[in-house]
Amino acid sequence: MSQALLQPALRQAMAWLHTWMGLLCGWLLYFMFVTGTLGYVDTEIDRWMRPELPPASVPLRAEDAARTGLAYLAAHAPGARRWTISVPVDRNEPYLRVTWRGAQGSGAPAGAAFLDPTTGAAFAARQTGGGQALYQMHWALHYLPITAAEWTVGIATMCMLVAIVTGVVVHRRIFSDFFTFRPGRGQRSWLDAHNLASVVSLPYQLMITYSGLVFLMFSFMPLAVVGWYGPGAQGSQAFLEEVFPSPARTGAAGRPVPMVALDGLLADVRPRLAGAAVTLLEFDHPGDAAARITVVGDFAAGPLRAADLFTYDGASGALLASRPRWTSGPRGLRDLLLGLHEGLFAGPALRALYLVAGLLGTAMVATGLVLWTVKRRQRVEQERARAHHGLRLVERLNVGTIVGLPVGIAACFWANRLLPTDLARRGDWELHLLFIAWAALLLHAALRPAARGWQEQSWLAAGAFSLLPVLNALTTPRHLGVSLPQGDWALAGFDLTVLALGLAFLGVAMRLSRRRRCTGR
Repeated sequence: MSQALLQPALRQAMAWLHTWMGLLCGWLLYFMFVTGTLGYVDTEIDRWMRPELPPASVPLRAEDAARTGLAYLAAHAPGARRWTISVPVDRNEPYLRVTWRGAQGSGAPAGAAFLDPTTGAAFAARQTGGGQALYQMHWALHYLPITAAEWTVGIATMCMLVAIVTGVVVHRRIFSDFFTFRPGRGQRSWLDAHNLASVVSLPYQLMITYSGLVFLMFSFMPLAVVGWYGPGAQGSQAFLEEVFPSPARTGAAGRPVPMVALDGLLADVRPRLAGAAVTLLEFDHPGDAAARITVVGDFAAGPLRAADLFTYDGASGALLASRPRWTSGPRGLRDLLLGLHEGLFAGPALRALYLVAGLLGTAMVATGLVLWTVKRRQRVEQERARAHHGLRLVERLNVGTIVGLPVGIAACFWANRLLPTDLARRGDWELHLLFIAWAALLLHAALRPAARGWQEQSWLAAGAFSLLPVLNALTTPRHLGVSLPQGDWALAGFDLTVLALGLAFLGVAMRLSRRRRCTGR
């Protein structure tokens, strides 16, 4: 076969792969992009969903955090087998937080508290999953068992990578399309929007997709471990112990011994951290002769998602073991890809770029799904044929997902303000209501004509987001009239962002209403 015939055939095959890989996984990928992008502002969402917390004040000296945290833990969890103190050093961990876990078989509960670094008292913050729960859904899929979720996300991510590569292959004018957008041209406009979102964010899409596969490599590609370490849990454990070594845990000795002074221990560890901050202190069997104290460095100090770890004898303060942040080239490459994926190291400007790129990825998937239906709807109208069941299904899924999912997320925020603060498993119910609202809008989309569904759900989204600042003002004292003058940008930024989202959906709803009046559809 001549090269002149082979190239069009190859391009046609690539176009087919691009279309169907994007369509079959498109709704799941949209869900992953929306919830994953929320992870770049998860701390700010946490802050809004816990309005009882004051504005964050970081950083806090590790010595001060340890002193305050230990006093609280000794008073409220004296019999726990493990204590942890999270030291606030940046936006990733903006509050002094302590957690504890009861002794095995003791029936003692685990717990957590946010502490006032000045008084040592716990803040009475409402129970919520916060932004972390929303972010974790993009890989855990919330209701699925973790193994099923990882395989599902892994397959969808592989389809995404195939769609990106084939999209580049079939894109003959990739640079000229960077500057091309022709509004009001129907299918042409949707194609331009899809190309623009794809090309502008292409480096980010390649990075986030490939690094996502690296995140899942030990669950999604288990044969790489089985081939060297053998099958089953024993082989997996041997692999993890070699690649990610950690100090061996010991049981309690049963003899109470005072713990070593932490000021001296922290003074010893600082030169070993080479300038990195202390972000976490872990205490195994505190107050026991076999106590261990582990000091963890900063995972967000740079793009390498790793931290130095040092374990000390809790009674004598002697250094027992250490794990450096860099152990080998292959593991360093993995840690680099994971760090780039999460973006914890990013400052405000770079984090804003991450957020914009995530939104462009969301737009890329959404416009691709809509473009598929626009092409086939035009073909149906030109041939004066009846719409195929597959076309109607995709149209309704597009409406119920592209608009319905954001409305479900807004419902989660409404639930955060309206559910009783003493409700059992309150954080779980916030997420249950997200999926209940989303399911209701999928049902609405199935029962309404597609054009009506887009319009009605856009009006609903406009109200759901734009009224959130009003709801916040009616239910808490931390509204824009207070947060803006105080410079509390986490709270104010959230209110202003959802207001902007509401106005954007309002603009879409008004445009769709005008179009319906003009076309009569």
